[in-house]
Amino acid sequence: MKTVKLDKEEQELLKSFERGEWKSVENLKDEIRIHQEYARKTMKKDKLINIRISSKDLEEIQAIAIEDGIPYQTLISSILHRYLTGRLIEKPRANKSLDAE
Repeated sequence: MKTVKLDKEEQELLKSFERGEWKSVENLKDEIRIHQEYARKTMKKDKLINIRISSKDLEEIQAIAIEDGIPYQTLISSILHRYLTGRLIEKPRANKSLDAE
């Protein structure tokens, strides 16, 4: 049997489940449908914008996108979404250039 390594958040969720803190919803099918609709509306990309950014910033964004294996436009959209939902976590990059240029 394969052992699964859980991160801290996953461990907390498992402990909560094991303590019996999770309750089933009454209308599971309706709840699933509602949340699928939320996800569909959240992920719908129906607007096009144009922005001007420095070529240096764009090159860094493109490099990060390549590292992550995603298109750079998707990365930009993801960063904006995480910022707006309060889930953007700043982490220093190992090869980040100095801002004092």
